[in-house]
Amino acid sequence: MRAEYEALIKRINYHSHRYYVLDNPEITDAEYDALMRELLEIESQNPSWVTADSPSQKIGGTVLSGFDTVEHTVKMQSLQDAFSNDELREFDSRVTSALGRKAHYCVEHKIDGLSVSLEYRNSLFVRGSTRGDGSVGEDVTENLKTVMSIPLKLNVDVDYLEVRGEVFISKKNFEKLNTQRELDGEPTFANPRNAAAGSLRQLDSSVAAKRGLDIFVFNIQQIEGVEINSHIEGLRFLRDAGFKVILNDKVFENIDDAIGEVEKIGSERTSLPFDIDGAVIKVNDLSEREILGSTAKTPRWAIAFKYPAEKKETKIREITVQVGRTGVLTPNAEFDTVSLAGTFVSRATLHNLDFIRERDIKLGDTVVVYKAGDIIPEVLEVVKDKRDGSETEFFMPKTCPACGAPVTRDEGEAAYRCTGADCPAQLERTITHFVSRDAMDIEGMGPSIVAQLLERGHIKNSSDIYYLSKETISSMDKLGEKSADNLLAAIEKSKSNDLSRLIYALGIRYIGIGGAKAICKKLKNIDAFFTASADELTEIDDVGAIMAQSVVSFFAQPHVKDMIERMRAAGVNMEYIEEEMQGNNLEGKTIVLTGTLPTLGRKEASELIEKNGGKVSSSVSKKTSFVLAGEEAGSKLDKAKALGIPVVDEEEFLKML
Repeated sequence: MRAEYEALIKRINYHSHRYYVLDNPEITDAEYDALMRELLEIESQNPSWVTADSPSQKIGGTVLSGFDTVEHTVKMQSLQDAFSNDELREFDSRVTSALGRKAHYCVEHKIDGLSVSLEYRNSLFVRGSTRGDGSVGEDVTENLKTVMSIPLKLNVDVDYLEVRGEVFISKKNFEKLNTQRELDGEPTFANPRNAAAGSLRQLDSSVAAKRGLDIFVFNIQQIEGVEINSHIEGLRFLRDAGFKVILNDKVFENIDDAIGEVEKIGSERTSLPFDIDGAVIKVNDLSEREILGSTAKTPRWAIAFKYPAEKKETKIREITVQVGRTGVLTPNAEFDTVSLAGTFVSRATLHNLDFIRERDIKLGDTVVVYKAGDIIPEVLEVVKDKRDGSETEFFMPKTCPACGAPVTRDEGEAAYRCTGADCPAQLERTITHFVSRDAMDIEGMGPSIVAQLLERGHIKNSSDIYYLSKETISSMDKLGEKSADNLLAAIEKSKSNDLSRLIYALGIRYIGIGGAKAICKKLKNIDAFFTASADELTEIDDVGAIMAQSVVSFFAQPHVKDMIERMRAAGVNMEYIEEEMQGNNLEGKTIVLTGTLPTLGRKEASELIEKNGGKVSSSVSKKTSFVLAGEEAGSKLDKAKALGIPVVDEEEFLKML
């Protein structure tokens, strides 16, 4: 029986490797599932037999209270970016000058995911960690065990091996994941990279196991007992060991040939089954890498080429107007569907009438569209040469398309706003905002559930959420008893949120997360909001006259008092909970965030700043202490440079803490 069990493990691992790594299965999914059921049955009867390399370890189920830190013996550095062929040739000149001879190069895809380290002892997987700041990451071993393309036991004998790879979610799995989240009423992920990063940091490994994570391994960090002399040799070794690699066996003898390969990868970019954000050129000879060395942040032997945003021409067929939760009317361009950065796009926001007039956009225009940061569709410009005279001017409506109330535009504002107090579009988006992640964080109550509850008359404002019954929830489309139980648990959990979350959730005009926290820190409880004057509020740092008046006006409305009292009666917390400080290294400093950071989300970075005594600001001014900048940083970075304000990256920021 034991021999049969061990043979079964080898058989399952073999078929798993063929399916998830080689993409060349020999058996059907049903046959594979039958083998797994047989394995689990044997292990349930003989739990002492379960080994570290058993396929059952990929199912997940371990729940952690938090992640331990891991100090990287070999620093996980970032790469220098290049945006033109001239910059790639400058890189080649630096390499040639340092070596005194021409180097040979490898070129590979730059996977758009989350960088991780995998460690093996005696060929068994023992630890996996995130890159973190490059020096210290987080131990996510249990979640990485669930990635089917990561071998738990290597096909080769090696005393110790540390490799670096990029965890990602394929385009196909990302689409399936978001479709399921929509059906479950959960917020969808913005892009595959965010989905992969969020999945890898789940404290419950069974959640990570369901997300369809994948990995490409691209570098040997450390190895004992085996001699490797070149990058290509290392990739071949990794492939034979059982890892999933993108092995391009070509070695390029000059930079022009390497650039040709970069351009080839770029031309194939949209047809790939996974997202890439560039291509990487690396020196092949490892002894030459030793000579070239590294700076504090980047290796001198590699460079990443970032492709320009893909642009497509299309025709605007309609300009529709959407009503937001604060009553703002936003025009949106509806155009002929085009494929951009791997997804199909048929609409883009036009922001406001000023934006439309500045770009001279008309209904029927042929326009150039692209994805800002490879994520958000934008109209870049009008192709005026293709106008035929049939194009028409767009005007904002005089009445709200959702409720018919008059539309106004305040002096000095770009926005047009609905004046209807009972506008259904505002109510739906107000409640959707109330339950969102940064507000009351009621997981499972997505836009589709909110829309159903409103349509069927089960809720009329946000307080009604706390009086929903299991019977009401389970009667919603695509929701059953289990989903109802989960949603009720999420509603109950939200009652203990800090007051600042509630204030932000109420959707008070001009009051963001930072403003809500600042005011709550001063007023301490909800009752003080009903008696606070505008003068009292403007004494709080970062609270201006317009914000203060907005708060006073909001709490002066009779229905707000009734709504708050219903929430209080339901057990919703109405007190400010003082955050536990981690340190005071940022005390007195005002920090502005811009761009996408390598590992930290914007919310996570903001919380770190505040827990270390700092203050987050949304705009750059002379009072700004420094700007924390990531990739795709925009005008805030330009303004900081113009004012001479220090700019730091994530690595420097984490060192400050």
